[in-house]
Amino acid sequence: MSAIYELTLEQFLIRKVLVIAPLRVASMTWPDEIEKWDNLNGLTYALVIGNEHQRKAALLKKAQVYIINRENTDWLITKSGIPFDFDMVVIDELSSFKAYSSKRFKALRKVRPSISRIVGLTGTPASNGLIDLWAEIGILDMGQRLGRYITQFRNTYFEPDKRNQNIIFSYKPKHGAEEAIYNLISDITISMKNTDHINMPELLMNDISVKLFDDEKQ
Repeated sequence: MSAIYELTLEQFLIRKVLVIAPLRVASMTWPDEIEKWDNLNGLTYALVIGNEHQRKAALLKKAQVYIINRENTDWLITKSGIPFDFDMVVIDELSSFKAYSSKRFKALRKVRPSISRIVGLTGTPASNGLIDLWAEIGILDMGQRLGRYITQFRNTYFEPDKRNQNIIFSYKPKHGAEEAIYNLISDITISMKNTDHINMPELLMNDISVKLFDDEKQ
């Protein structure tokens, strides 16, 4: 958030930011964080959620940050009728764009060349395996690192895993593929593990019995 403030209101490198997030995060977390911190004073936002009339009204407001839920990404780009003129995009939960056949992925990829800065945030970049990274990284770099086509990426770094004769259900990385993929994307990714930054004390279990009255149980 501080980076957005600096880019828009101090360095004037960015004019208009689109934040794409899960509905609850879009409607609560991002607005709360913007209003919470004194150092973000002056950063304005518009919440692009609700019915179509409400979403369009929010898009027409003057602000630095526009926050939309990920389900409406395709609507914004292909159906709203409002020009896509955001020069920065932040995807909160980048893994929601791992499905390269989804409407939201195809829509965002269509306008990606017009976006000068894009940032993806996620705690689960490869929940179904490394093959998820092709779409996620492709949204960020337009296929520069992992290739422009999923078949090229799959044939280079994976081999069939579960299959039934000619039908392949899943793929597994080839030997050395994991290291090779991580090396390719290392210049545009930052990975933080809680075990590297947080020292937690030993877990202590403390069971406390609480008696409830009948109306409280109900």
